[in-house]
Order: sequence, then structure tokens, then C-alpha cells
Amino acid sequence: MDFILLLIIAAICGAIGQSIAGYSLGGCLISTVVGFIGALIGKWLAAKMGLTYIIPVEINGEMFPIIWSILGSALFAVSIGIFAKGREYLKK
Repeated sequence: MDFILLLIIAAICGAIGQSIAGYSLGGCLISTVVGFIGALIGKWLAAKMGLTYIIPVEINGEMFPIIWSILGSALFAVSIGIFAKGREYLKK
């Protein structure tokens, strides 16, 4: 049950991050993957900058940072959008 809850939270964070970035990579499954990758990117950036987790959710003893996941997802979606569309994405 914890894993399903983690998947749902990651999908929501990935979808919000893609909405912020303005570039959708795909459907619900892709949003879940983007949410997990965003969480990894967000955790890494927070650790490098010495910042704490904002709105963390504890699931089965593991902390999932909601805000950092959304920001990481947006960053990931923007970077994929730049690589996929090139300069045309930046002109929007």
C-alpha cells in the first residue's frame, strides 16, 4: 500500500512540475517517472545548497520531499524540452 501511495504522490509532483515547465513529456506513467527523477534532482540540489526539505512526506520510513520533487521535475522537463525542441522551446 505504501508503494502505491508513493507512486500517486510522484505522479502528482511530476504532473505539476511538467505544468510549471510548460512541456509535457507524456501521460500518467511518464509523469510518475518524472516525479521520481525530480525527487532525486531536488534532493541533490537541496543537499548541495544546504537547504532543508519543504513539505516532506514520510512513507515507510523514507522521506519524499514534495516541493523539491516539483521543482526538480520542472527542471528536468525544461531540460528535456530544450534538448528535444532546441531553441524553438526557448522562444515560447
